[in-house]
Amino acid sequence: MNSEAKGQLIGVTSKPLARLALSALFVALFTFTLRNFAGGVEDAPDFSGGNAGAEVVIEIMPGETGSEIAKKLFEANVVKSSLAFFRVAVADSRSSRIAPGAHRLETEIPAKIALNQLLDPQRIPNLIVIRDGARVSEVVDELIKFGFAKDQINEGLKSITAPKLFGVQSLEGFLYPAHYSFNKDVKVDVVLSAMVDKFKWATKDLDWSASSRLKPYELLTIASLVETEGTPDIFGKISRVIYNRLEKGIALQFDSTVHYALNRRGEIRVSLADTKVKSRYNTFLYRGLPPSPIGSPTKAAIDAAINPETGDWLYFVTVKPGDTRFTSSYDVFLGWKAEYKKNFKLGLFE
Repeated sequence: MNSEAKGQLIGVTSKPLARLALSALFVALFTFTLRNFAGGVEDAPDFSGGNAGAEVVIEIMPGETGSEIAKKLFEANVVKSSLAFFRVAVADSRSSRIAPGAHRLETEIPAKIALNQLLDPQRIPNLIVIRDGARVSEVVDELIKFGFAKDQINEGLKSITAPKLFGVQSLEGFLYPAHYSFNKDVKVDVVLSAMVDKFKWATKDLDWSASSRLKPYELLTIASLVETEGTPDIFGKISRVIYNRLEKGIALQFDSTVHYALNRRGEIRVSLADTKVKSRYNTFLYRGLPPSPIGSPTKAAIDAAINPETGDWLYFVTVKPGDTRFTSSYDVFLGWKAEYKKNFKLGLFE
């Protein structure tokens, strides 16, 4: 939201821009049965800790199940039993964030520590981090840090295609947020293909035909706005605001799309001059959705785009970090906007 521009302004949020993509693809599918919990502690011996052995490298493959990972750790002498790790992983929701690739782990450690080490980005060699909502330009920056030349990356971007369902060439929106680990001699097209493949894997159970009015690419664009404008707890409400404004023919007026047009990150507000920039991504000037996603959304944001919450909201504003409010009343919104401006001046958004 812009505190200077006139009109119906919406979309002030305090989403941390440095938030890493630790909500990575759920590559370890922890399926289990009651039989896995049968027996006592003696059936699942665990190391006591304090006497860790030498480090080993464990390769986690995409799609590996929890039992397969547990067996791999046991065979490498990382944990004392497969079941010890399996039980820890099933009981800890963070296990859904285990990323594929190489992980450096100590041997002879308690199962809980083994899980912590699997989740530690410092223990993933040759790491490429694609955060939630990352733009293609930001992915390029990460690939350059990894060691690729820019011309190599540009050629790779041309050689990889988006999923056919969406009918586009651009990879904006399809480079799925996650932690990636590759050997240093990997080809850039392999890296980019892995990101697109993760997008396909993460969204394989979603119904892209759920909306009779919106095409899959438009739903993905909505998801990218949802991802950039909010946090997972309010994704569904932000999605509903977008739907409501589109249905009523009201301009979205999202600061995030203007920042995308200006290739900016890290700023909360836009100026009056910013809202006049001649770009189809300027949702202050142009009604409807921007012409493409403005970054790569997570599955949670995509699900919210496909299945928005029910409500009549037309406006939202983050009055202070962690306090985002939704309303259908412009007058109420203006009151909250004044509260936001006061908190902004107090430095609560820094």
